[in-house]
Amino acid sequence: MSNDSQGLVKGEAAVRAPPPLGSASSQGPPLSPSSTSKPPELPDELVQAGWAKCWSRRENRPYYFNRFTNQSLWEVPVLGQHDVISDPLGLNAAPAEGGGCVPGNGQRKRRISEEQGAGPNSIKRVKVEPTTPISPSTAGVKPWNSTTEEKPAQPATPTTPSPAPAVYRPAFIYWDLDLQTNAVIREHPPDNNLLPPHPEIELQRAQLVTKLRQHYHELCHQREGIDPPRESFNRWLLERKLIDKGHDPLLPSDCEPVISPSMFREIMNDIPIRLARIKYKEEARRLLFRYAEAAKRMIDSRNASPDRRKVVKWNAEDTMNWLRRDHSASKEDYMDRLEHLREQCGPHLTAVAKDSVEAICSKIYQLSAEYSRRLRQTHLSLLQDPPTEASASPQQSRLVYCYPVRLALPSPLLPRVELHFENDMACLRFKGEMVKVNRGHFSKLELLYRYSCIDDTRFEKFLSRVWCLLKRYQVMFGSGANEGTGLQGALPVSVFEALIRQFGVSFECFASPLNCYFKQFGSAFPDIDSFFGSRGPFLSFRPVSGSFEANPPFCEELMDAMVAHFEELLDKSSEPLSFIVFVPEWRNPVTPALTRMEASRFLRHQLNVPAYEHEYRSGSQHICKRDELYYRAVHGTAVLFLQNDAGFAKWAPTPERLAELLAAYRPSQPASLSSPGPAPNTPGEKDSTPKTAERTQSGVISPVSHDDNNNTNSNTTPPTNTNNSCSSSSSSSSPQEKMAAV
Repeated sequence: MSNDSQGLVKGEAAVRAPPPLGSASSQGPPLSPSSTSKPPELPDELVQAGWAKCWSRRENRPYYFNRFTNQSLWEVPVLGQHDVISDPLGLNAAPAEGGGCVPGNGQRKRRISEEQGAGPNSIKRVKVEPTTPISPSTAGVKPWNSTTEEKPAQPATPTTPSPAPAVYRPAFIYWDLDLQTNAVIREHPPDNNLLPPHPEIELQRAQLVTKLRQHYHELCHQREGIDPPRESFNRWLLERKLIDKGHDPLLPSDCEPVISPSMFREIMNDIPIRLARIKYKEEARRLLFRYAEAAKRMIDSRNASPDRRKVVKWNAEDTMNWLRRDHSASKEDYMDRLEHLREQCGPHLTAVAKDSVEAICSKIYQLSAEYSRRLRQTHLSLLQDPPTEASASPQQSRLVYCYPVRLALPSPLLPRVELHFENDMACLRFKGEMVKVNRGHFSKLELLYRYSCIDDTRFEKFLSRVWCLLKRYQVMFGSGANEGTGLQGALPVSVFEALIRQFGVSFECFASPLNCYFKQFGSAFPDIDSFFGSRGPFLSFRPVSGSFEANPPFCEELMDAMVAHFEELLDKSSEPLSFIVFVPEWRNPVTPALTRMEASRFLRHQLNVPAYEHEYRSGSQHICKRDELYYRAVHGTAVLFLQNDAGFAKWAPTPERLAELLAAYRPSQPASLSSPGPAPNTPGEKDSTPKTAERTQSGVISPVSHDDNNNTNSNTTPPTNTNNSCSSSSSSSSPQEKMAAV
């Protein structure tokens, strides 16, 4: 059958060579594999299992082809026949209808979740199912449900058929992987700079990143006497990767300047003490006293000029004397006094700590560059065909629908990863390192892998790549309680459905395989995410037309780069192009990205959703409990529509469409969890948030320990996706101080 031309009746073929499009819009819409498809001639069950009816020119007769297994049959396939991959001889297959022999030429769609189904010789387990190797074709490997105490498996006979394993179906679906994209790009060659993922390298990278976090923690303690600002390391990774020219997907190694503005700003914000929100008058009094005491102690212990030391000590002592005299002040009086003290002492404390904080930033970057170099050398030694210098490829002229990033280098043989299930969690283990994902998201990853991966149709590398994927995001999140959940926050399902119906959205600019709603999305790690549908980092993605949802991580540097990229794309394209952007409504001070979008000539409408009147899906949705899936946003969200003329004509934000979008944003439950994230007010400022926020939480701060305030300095509340958030301003009232405790 290899010489037959396969004319698929229905099905989404793997994108090996994307179809060309017309150079002008008058030549019709972009070509799609399904644009010329005929009505299906097979049952829906067979079509979903990957079967399609084709025509053989050589034999002049129809045949049936499975796009998942590349299997061809002359006869109509029977749903429920055995899997020739895991059971080549059909020993465990049920007999075909009307016959007594075991069919040997049929194969149904293979699901990883089906391989754990119960058989006639399986033993009932409690909570934990037996460990599963990665390679089903490995010689000598026992069946999934076999143990040393079990009897040998008996072949299935017509009188004792073996029931087919039940397919795991998630009770709740938070994605729509059937929606086709309308994003059109220019065809590009496979990426020669990306190295294929490997569990050994991912494990070593995780160890080095953990070691780098420990160095950062020790330097902050030794040099400044503070705990590192919460999630500042995650934001440092994000800010560095925006300008990094190195090869490692996570560790920065080639950045200019070496001193990170994000890390420098966040450490400075915690000097001399860390600030957190407070509610009561006594807390405000203690905060003021501790700040004055810490400022005086710091200026005495540093090499400061006499003038600086005099100003700081005089203001600190004056504040302490005022606290001893006046015991009837209100909370607002204490906060006003604190703001005045910070204005007087802050510049002098920053000046004496500047060299020390810069040394911390420089040391962490140098260690990261060394770890990155070491990792790449080890990774290249594992590859069969090391990469060569990539030659400049000519500019492609064909327009195609967007497709996943392709790696030019072939993947080496991957080691075995073990799989077992504990209740509703899938547990993958490699060399004692375990990562977990719930069964619903494990099934989602399997579907994304089927749609996007073209080099592993037999799923022999699936578990290894899932382990690498989960480990990568686990390392980026960090190990603290609730740390990194804002990296993966997402819009509610109802909002996505409204965006699809009203504005034709079919692409997420900032997502990951774990939290994506569509099967086409942009993400931070194309080397591993591409096997699950990623189109690569969106700042490197250049669509010609389409409707996009942008919900970036709340990092000032990233949001500013995102707006510049959007305006460049809108200015160059004459095709319908639309970006619906969701960003935090920070006003004190206002963020540069929000100011730039509000002044953009492409802005068609702006919608503001008040704080506590909308919710988001948790960034840990792939492992958290169902009752922890949604949380209320503690700050307002600005929704901005950036469109060119053609995009505005096609997807105009009319009042009717906006009303449906707002209705979809309303929380489905009367009360839900609040989450760590930026709050709208800063210390000493008057409340400027809606009344709902004023009644819920106060806008003042107090010093707490790192363990007692897991949500301090964490701009990670709402729809952030693949990365973390950064401080919004270098001023003393930056959003780094606008943190809300859970």
